[in-house]
Amino acid sequence: MSSALLFTSPPPPTPSINRSTLSFAAVTNFPPSPDKLALLLDKSSSIHHLLQIHAALLRHGLHQHPILNFKLQRSYSSRGHLDYSLALFNRTLNPNIFFYTSIINAHALHGLSQEALFIYTQMLFEGVQPNEFTFSSILKSCSLEHGKMLHSQVIKLGFDSDLYVKTGLVDVYARGGDVGSARLVFERMPEKSLVSLTTMLTCYAKHGELKEARLLFDGMVKKDVVCWNVMIDGYTQHGMPKEALVLFRRMLAAKARPNEITILTVLSACGQLGALESGRWLHSYMQNNDIQVSVRVATALIDMYSKSGSLEDARLVFDRIYYKDVVAWNSMIIGYALHGFSQDALELFHEMCRIGLRPTDITFIGVLGACGHAGLVKEGWSFFNAMREEYEIEPKIEHYGCMVNLLGRAGRLEKAYELVKNMKVEPDPILWGALLGACRLHGNLELGEKIAEYLVSHNLANSGTYILLSNMYAAKGDWEEVARIRTLMKDSGVQKEPGCSSIEVHNRVHEFLAGNLKHPKTKEIYEMLEAMNGWLKAHGYTPQTEIVLHDIGDEQKEQSLEVHSEKLALAYGLISTQPGTPIKIVKNLRVCSDCHAVTKLISKITGRKIVMRDRNRFHHFVNGSCSCGDYW
Repeated sequence: MSSALLFTSPPPPTPSINRSTLSFAAVTNFPPSPDKLALLLDKSSSIHHLLQIHAALLRHGLHQHPILNFKLQRSYSSRGHLDYSLALFNRTLNPNIFFYTSIINAHALHGLSQEALFIYTQMLFEGVQPNEFTFSSILKSCSLEHGKMLHSQVIKLGFDSDLYVKTGLVDVYARGGDVGSARLVFERMPEKSLVSLTTMLTCYAKHGELKEARLLFDGMVKKDVVCWNVMIDGYTQHGMPKEALVLFRRMLAAKARPNEITILTVLSACGQLGALESGRWLHSYMQNNDIQVSVRVATALIDMYSKSGSLEDARLVFDRIYYKDVVAWNSMIIGYALHGFSQDALELFHEMCRIGLRPTDITFIGVLGACGHAGLVKEGWSFFNAMREEYEIEPKIEHYGCMVNLLGRAGRLEKAYELVKNMKVEPDPILWGALLGACRLHGNLELGEKIAEYLVSHNLANSGTYILLSNMYAAKGDWEEVARIRTLMKDSGVQKEPGCSSIEVHNRVHEFLAGNLKHPKTKEIYEMLEAMNGWLKAHGYTPQTEIVLHDIGDEQKEQSLEVHSEKLALAYGLISTQPGTPIKIVKNLRVCSDCHAVTKLISKITGRKIVMRDRNRFHHFVNGSCSCGDYW
């Protein structure tokens, strides 16, 4: 990869400004005309220039000139000096609707909704009537509750047919999560602009109503890059990364030029899928189209490469970032932790601290995760305590989750349980699930029952709760309890998440469920499975039928193991890629111990590196061994 176009480098020297073109000396030497001052305000390029003009207005008694005063207020706020603008507004004699609208808009743009509402109320008290621009401005940042009040005033004053005001109302309801009201306002608009269409599209996409979003998107005659970004991001944020990539390709086919937001969203989709080839193609596209890579984009590249199984590419990107912020360091630390390279993660953490960067709460998620994957209990406690004592960071539920995982995997279940009970924040089902998983791993049925009982009684149980408890009973051969738990799960309407494995071949992602027979190459896949079974038996492999937690015979258990989704993906990888090339598989759940043992052997038999990402971490299988050291 060429570094010339890719990574943030030192900024070029700032060119000097020719101040004489603005004639500020002339302003202070003789009384200038209001027209000249208005032109200077429009051309001013810095706060220093504005202050000079402001001084000239005061010197020549023009500070209450309506046009100059208005322009000066707007110039201050547009350059981030809202305090100066507000001070001027408060000294303005009898401000009209334009002054009020401008200062309300400035506060709304800065996210100061309460202050904007206060000024709006002050305006009404002074008897100044709002116009459509006032409503468009104040609706930009107000809450749903205040938006509803403003909506009634919009109707009362007759602005409910204005396109900009209605678009603002759609946005208020969308931001407040009231999709029904947003839809109602939108559908009653007599005409719809690109902005109003995009606002409604954003509402649907943000709140997961992707079918409605796609219908609206496909019906749009004109689409700008913002529309494409909203729809692609909707798919990415709601667990549909494959659809996001398909739509991105369609965007390119439509000759729409992606921007930084597009790139960030598509990189996230690639990372979710573990689609390394697609991610590399996008990286190459950026190079070939002179798309500047900011630190933000470079960090997204690190994240994508890490999640797609190529730490080498992730580190290459990291090393080429000239100005690394803490987010870039966090991304690389988490990448190492995800792959189980704990020492590399911890070394990078210490290096980051040595150069003076202060770790954040995200940093410690990576560091504690690294400790968990390596069983570094002592080090994990040390980092966890250092958060409060050394860095004044209050641990969040994610940090407690890392500690529960660390202690649970190390068999310190009582310690983990004690930590959860004494947490300062309320534990969530995911954290309890981690502890329950540790009980399953170490066969502690008593504690597992206690946790499951608590979750069910507090309506916190999810599919994982029932499945883990059911599996614990099944491992003990208590099939009556297994049947009871499964009935309870059915009565509660809880659905088990099916295991799914995916593999990317030639820029296309192929997904497999256990026992899948729908793939176009099903025949060849099952022929390869037969061949794999022959290789495995020749190397002394015995199926781990004890992990099949169903009351069925051993032969049926073996057949069940043979068609696990990761084995189907592996078989497809073997028939679809060149001998000797790595195979990368993504599993949505934790890889089972039988598939783990099989993949180790297949890596040795075929001489191929196999990288598998499951729900918790990466496994690098090389020559019969796994990077996890069988600790996962």
